[in-house]
Amino acid sequence: MSRLDPTPQHARARCHCGAVEIEAWLPEGLASARRCDCSICRRRGPGAVTATTDSIRVLSGRDHLRLYTWNTHTAKHWFCTICGSYVYHQRRSDPAECGVNIGCLDGIHPRDFADIPWTDGINHSSDRGA
Repeated sequence: MSRLDPTPQHARARCHCGAVEIEAWLPEGLASARRCDCSICRRRGPGAVTATTDSIRVLSGRDHLRLYTWNTHTAKHWFCTICGSYVYHQRRSDPAECGVNIGCLDGIHPRDFADIPWTDGINHSSDRGA
């Protein structure tokens, strides 16, 4: 499969220490990869691929996942409490979607995604009242 393959697929992702493992459905495959410049994304760094929220399954380590929210509390960011890895987040722009950390995907190297498009998270429509 090419790095930006649009073929829908199931994917597994795990945190750095391996305590947390999830499975998710990627309806646009790896072609959905994006980076964001909102306040949290520009600090955590990795890009994410789109998964459907209802497809996220925690296979192991549910007790090691911690939720982080702020401001409107619409976006929900999940981190491993052992190694601190950001694993996935439920999107503010569309809560029916989640972003899965590219760096946590099994068999994928983030360097393969050097040209990921950027999303303008700084000027999010929710912040402008639009």
